[in-house]
Parts: sequence; C-alpha cells; structure tokens
Amino acid sequence: MTFFAGTGLVVKLVLLILLYFSVVSWAIIFYKLLQVHRANSESERFLEFFWKTKRFDAINAQVDRFTNSPLTVLFSEGYGELKKLMDKGEQKEEPDVISTELGGIDNISRALRRATTSEITRLEKYTTFLATTGSTAPFIGLFGTVWGIMTAFKGIGETGSASLAVVAPGIAEALIATAIGLVAAIPAVMGYNHFQHKIRVLIGEMDSFSTEFLNIVQRSFAKK
Repeated sequence: MTFFAGTGLVVKLVLLILLYFSVVSWAIIFYKLLQVHRANSESERFLEFFWKTKRFDAINAQVDRFTNSPLTVLFSEGYGELKKLMDKGEQKEEPDVISTELGGIDNISRALRRATTSEITRLEKYTTFLATTGSTAPFIGLFGTVWGIMTAFKGIGETGSASLAVVAPGIAEALIATAIGLVAAIPAVMGYNHFQHKIRVLIGEMDSFSTEFLNIVQRSFAKK
C-alpha cells in the first residue's frame, strides 16, 4: 500500500488493472477446479452405472443423478434421437428398427456431435480469460514499470540530484508493476494449462462414449 500510494496516476491505473485480472483469474480457477472435478467424478460414476445397467430407459430415468457429467448430456441427446427414430419405425409397423430412409445412425451421430461441441464449449468457458491474463499481464506490468522509471528520471532531472536516496524509491515503485504483473500471470498460465489438459481428457471420454453408444445402437436396433 505504501508503494501504491507513492506511485503516479498511470502506474496506479496499471496496478488496479492487474489487480482486477488477478482477482478474476483466481475466481475462475476456483470455479473451474470445482466444475472439472465434478465432471470427472460424475463421469466415472455414470460410466460405471451405464455398463451395469442393461436398459437405456432405466439409464435415462437416472441421469439426474449425474447432472455435472458431460456424458449424461451425450446420452440424453443420443437416446432422445433414438426414441424419435424408434417411434417413426413403430408408425411404419417396423418397431425397434432404424431405417436408412429416416437417417438412422447418422441422425444419432449428429446429435452426439452437437452435444459434444456444446459440452466442450461449456467446459472451456472462461479459460480464455486465463490465457489472456497469462499473455498480457506481464506486458501491462512492464508498461507500468517503464512509465514509472520515466517519471522517476524526470524527477531526477528536475531536482538535479542522482544520488541513490533519490533514485531508489522511484525505481522500486516502478518495478512493483512488473512484480504484480507476474503475480497475476503465473497462476493464470498454470491454471489454463491444467484445465486444458483436464478438458482434453474429458473430450477423449466423450468421443469414446459416443463411439460405444453408436456401436450399441447398431448392434441392438439397426438393420443388418
């Protein structure tokens, strides 16, 4: 606070911007930690439940137990499309058959892809801010430092004294901007890389689940 009070208007503005970036980044980090943890744990539980349960209708009746898992969204979308196709098949007196005429497996596949894209967007929400903070905060802090040093040297020129007692306080006040920039950027970069890795794992699980879901549908319902 002593450093902050002694800085100029521009450096104060820079420090406030960096403080905003830092506070928002930490809020996003804690939010994403909770979101990704829930997605991982509930996806594991849902997969275990999915393979233990033999009927799609029974699984669909219990999806509310796994609301934070992206896999339940994929299942709901795929099962919903499957039900539509089966209802159309029953209207044509061909129950439990997905005809090529109706789009069949392709319709379900498209529904799964749409759900996957939607879930990826949801999981990646706010991570862009972390990337932006990690890439720009050091430069914002450097700008504050350069401006502070310029101001310090201007003061030296006006006073005509270049002693350490005159120079050191101004330089120290200027360097605080770079320090705060790094304090904001480092956690943001670490958080962004961590979440990108976790999200890639979840994307892999979604792709695998989509493939398995389609295989089950083909084996159980599609025409040979």
